[in-house]
Amino acid sequence: MHDQSPFFAARACLRASREQQGRGKNVVSGTAIPRMRKLLFAVTTDLNHDQRMQRICGSLARHGYAVELVGREKPGSGPLQPQPYRQHRLKCRFHTGKLFYLEYMFRLYRHIARGRYDAFCAIDLDTALPVYMAAKRAGRPFIYDAHEYFPEVIEVTDRPLVKWVWTAVEQFIVTRTHHVYTVTQSIADIFERKYNRRFEVIRNMPLLEVQGPAACRAPRTILYQGAANAGRGLEQLLQAMVGLDAQLVLCGDGDVLPQLKQLAVAIGVAHKVEFRGQVLPHELLKIARQCTVGVMLLENKGLSYYYSLANKFFDYIHAGLPQVVIDFPEYRKLNALYQVGLLTELTVTEIQHKIALLLSDKEVYQELARNCEAAKKTLNWQQEEAKLLNFYDQLWQQ
Repeated sequence: MHDQSPFFAARACLRASREQQGRGKNVVSGTAIPRMRKLLFAVTTDLNHDQRMQRICGSLARHGYAVELVGREKPGSGPLQPQPYRQHRLKCRFHTGKLFYLEYMFRLYRHIARGRYDAFCAIDLDTALPVYMAAKRAGRPFIYDAHEYFPEVIEVTDRPLVKWVWTAVEQFIVTRTHHVYTVTQSIADIFERKYNRRFEVIRNMPLLEVQGPAACRAPRTILYQGAANAGRGLEQLLQAMVGLDAQLVLCGDGDVLPQLKQLAVAIGVAHKVEFRGQVLPHELLKIARQCTVGVMLLENKGLSYYYSLANKFFDYIHAGLPQVVIDFPEYRKLNALYQVGLLTELTVTEIQHKIALLLSDKEVYQELARNCEAAKKTLNWQQEEAKLLNFYDQLWQQ
């Protein structure tokens, strides 16, 4: 005779419920219960400062996906900031060069091969091989997110053998992948010409937020935010400060930061420059809203820079901050439409002249500031997010 006590009845009901959920059915109504899709994203960046991945993963998590973002723990990495998705950092013994890439790829594959995911996304070529292999091993969709045109990044473009290796990796990945997107139309066009692959374009823009009263801007304050790496025009910017009655706030860290500090002292502008180091994304907007002019400079060293569309360009717009921006194709096209800054060549004289104009001509400055307020209503993450969600929702509809 079966025990009909409440305890055994409840246990039997729970067992039946689990069995039915395992088959995707609701025990009461018999309707299908959609299982949460699990997405894996892999980068080589420090997760706290990767605004682009925070937007992408945050949007997908809020849309109902279970998201895991795997990144890198650097020697100076701070504690992980809370996010609506799972984060994991890989610790490496090596931090630069070939040994770093080999070690990171090995550790990344070992980590994700142990997990169960419904789709695998590699951000740039430096994560593509282990993520591709894990996806194929699991029989799940593989996505390639070309945040940069990797064989043409500044660290690669002047090194023929290294460039050949990354080009071979790119050809292997792109020709075997149909789920692909990138950050600019110019880079998408390159991939289509080379590999006959159509890349979706999902640009890296800030979330449009309702802001309070305008912040009190510090007079004659110039802002540069972003990596302090080679090819960012920072040497020219410091030299332009020699003839400017202004202060420069530099938010960012990178390979050339020690040399920049030495240069500032050598040319007598150290008293005009504040090196703040890395600043968390939620603090950057506050700083930008307190400055007067934003600066977005790059050297023409490789097509990745030349066809870039950096997030700082849009960050300045959302802060209502007129900017001096390098005259490269993507920035030129957007500035022709929205008139949010002054285009410049990468010469000390012209950078100095354009910054001085924004600091002295109130009419020009106020017009550009008004244009920023109008432009951010179109150039925002809400617009790009719709394309992102559609891209991932279609993975299982094909």
